[in-house]
Amino acid sequence: MFVREMSEHECLALVSSHRLGRLGCVKGDRPYVVPIYYAHAGQCLYSFSMPGQKIEWMRSNPHVCVQVDEFLDRHQWKSVVVHGRYQELPERGQWHQEHLHAWSALEAYPNWWEPGGLKPAPQEILATSPHLFYCLVIDEVTGRAAVVEG
Repeated sequence: MFVREMSEHECLALVSSHRLGRLGCVKGDRPYVVPIYYAHAGQCLYSFSMPGQKIEWMRSNPHVCVQVDEFLDRHQWKSVVVHGRYQELPERGQWHQEHLHAWSALEAYPNWWEPGGLKPAPQEILATSPHLFYCLVIDEVTGRAAVVEG
């Protein structure tokens, strides 16, 4: 097996070809990692969530990372880390068009609202949904790929 650095182009191609990543955020000195579904467009990863711990933590510290991987077997895999910044996309105001763009990018995929729209405990039914869209603005991508020598 040989491990090599991936180019930025290869990293972004992997990110674009997948929908599930692991979001890492930090509050104080505690890390938090959760799965998210996303859509990649330009310099953004768009996603959706209900209010909760990850949103609270990203609001307090917008510096985040997302890890995306592809695993064929223990000798053939790719792993990319996207470093970026959290930007909430409210439905009204200056972010309205970006909010609509995020919704449009995400709804192109089946079950785009999972797992961001699901909670582990029963939720009360509200007249309006408190869901929100957000963008992770990509600052840097790095990746490694393992291949069979031959």
